Amino acid sequence: MCFGTFDILHEGHKFYLTEAKKLGDYLVVVVARDETVRAIKKWQPLHNESERVRNLQQLGIADKVILGNPGDKLKVVEDEKPGIICLGYDQTFFTDKIQEKLQQRGLSVEVARLPAYKPEIYKSSLIRKRLLPR
Repeated sequence: MCFGTFDILHEGHKFYLTEAKKLGDYLVVVVARDETVRAIKKWQPLHNESERVRNLQQLGIADKVILGNPGDKLKVVEDEKPGIICLGYDQTFFTDKIQEKLQQRGLSVEVARLPAYKPEIYKSSLIRKRLLPR
């Protein structure tokens, strides 16, 4: 299982998803809700949550693409019961003490931090700045 906003799909996302897929036999991708993006990142996504789900489905890497829970961010983990949660190299929101939080819920889930793919080029915030200069 992996998580993200996936507003502007790029090669870094494809790398992240492909690497996550290698760690198991079934990949569930959880897409951040629009309200979560606004609350955490302080910006409106260019593509709404439905479009972002559809774009990921069309990419064809994930076996299942779902929207996250707007309240309890770990409920989706309880529901889907993945063996491994893959985090991107720069994911910090909701990841602090995630292993401990999962154990408190009785979930035995491995957490893997995946490497970056050319972050000087393929980083969403950089791409967003190039597309939306202020």
